[in-house]
Amino acid sequence: MIHWLKQLRSAFGVAFLWLVCLIYFTQGFRSFVWTAVSYQLKDRLQLSPSASQFVFSVAFFPWSIKPLYGIISDCIPIGGKKRTPYLVISTVLSLVPWLLLGLDSTTRSSSLYLMIFLTVQNLGSAMADVVIDAMIAEAVRIEKSSFAGDLQSVSWFAMAVGGICGSLLGGYALNNLNIETIFLLFTVLPALQLLSCALVEEIHSNEPLPELLDSNEFEAKSKMSNDTYPYTKKSNTRRRKGQKKGSKKGASSGTNETTQKKQSKSLASKLFQSLKTAALELCRAFKQPIILRPMAWFFIAHITVPNLSTVMFYYQTEVLQLDASFLGTARVVGWLGLMLGTFIYNRYLTNMTLRKSLLFAHIGLSITILLDMVLVSRANVGYGVSDKTMVLFGSALGDAINQLKFMPFLILSGRLCPPGIEGTLFALFMSINNLGNTVGSFMGAGLASLLGISSGSFENMFVGLAIQVFCTYIPVLFLFLIPKEATGVSAS
Repeated sequence: MIHWLKQLRSAFGVAFLWLVCLIYFTQGFRSFVWTAVSYQLKDRLQLSPSASQFVFSVAFFPWSIKPLYGIISDCIPIGGKKRTPYLVISTVLSLVPWLLLGLDSTTRSSSLYLMIFLTVQNLGSAMADVVIDAMIAEAVRIEKSSFAGDLQSVSWFAMAVGGICGSLLGGYALNNLNIETIFLLFTVLPALQLLSCALVEEIHSNEPLPELLDSNEFEAKSKMSNDTYPYTKKSNTRRRKGQKKGSKKGASSGTNETTQKKQSKSLASKLFQSLKTAALELCRAFKQPIILRPMAWFFIAHITVPNLSTVMFYYQTEVLQLDASFLGTARVVGWLGLMLGTFIYNRYLTNMTLRKSLLFAHIGLSITILLDMVLVSRANVGYGVSDKTMVLFGSALGDAINQLKFMPFLILSGRLCPPGIEGTLFALFMSINNLGNTVGSFMGAGLASLLGISSGSFENMFVGLAIQVFCTYIPVLFLFLIPKEATGVSAS
């Protein structure tokens, strides 16, 4: 283990590894502060379950447009750099909202202001996620490709550790600290991340988006650019001729101003062309049936199943009287279930066709919802099974099965990315997954509102869960969109 870490350190450097681990740890540790947000919406703002779910759905929308951040950072370098400036911007966007929410009672006492600040915070977190992924891809390509899997393992491990720590400490903090204090405490991590950005050196990039073009296309575009905009050399020639003829400084000044205007127009034109090229390349790749059909299935699988997680949070805290510390423990168990699901898939299910594994995953998801129905009906009490046992078991099983469903998504996404635009297209795949989750949350909020489920009124909760079970099998009807013979080790 120590020898492995030394190899990674020698390959990528301590500063880079520290930044990667810190960003992923912070992503996982977000559970520390978002638990407080849930209680802020429920107890202080006294929002209904559907209203709270609506706030969460809007706040997490920035995760659904991740390719936009990748394209912008690829196409528009700042100071000759494509990564670290955007990492600084994203970190500031992650830091400032929590700082304001912790210091200003007005911002956290209004559901509108709170939703806006949470959305801005997620914008920063999502952008940082895209940028650090790009930095990892570039570091692996430049340094040692043999360490690609190791670097990804380190990042996922850091996020898992962050998630476990955040869940454990989040529940404890809610029982012992004010919510505004929790917001302020969390700012320590983004502040540390901001300082760490200065430790990482980035290679300057003077040309936008070379990775989306092959070498021939890039040289052709560079030559075309020089042929189209030869004003720099001509202006210098004119200036030298003017000096030989003893022309006045005013004429030279006018020429310089004209040159600067042309240069700014040229830069804007090049940036626009790069953005256009990236967008067209992305659309061309995504419209291919082998890419479009599987991604359409994963999107359908999210939007057809209403997400009632926020409603269940209200039920667990109000009816079952479960405290924040226990719910934090349940999330830790969920993280352990997620890691167990990853191990089971990699160890036993890679040879199973993706269609079959996704079918079993949805059957498993319906079982977890049935467990929630047992909990809501209070049937578990009659059999001597405590509510806490049901919640812990359901959390572990639900996260494990969701990971079994997510692993085929990762496998297909990695295989379907054509060379040259892997990073941006993979970000698009993840955005489709996130957008589907957001739409599913909106559907859940609408279902809860339609059934009249609100704080203190959970009579139709059982009906809502029954509808959710039925909807779980709708995506099964569209499994024909997944390649028939594709497995975890080969694809057709």
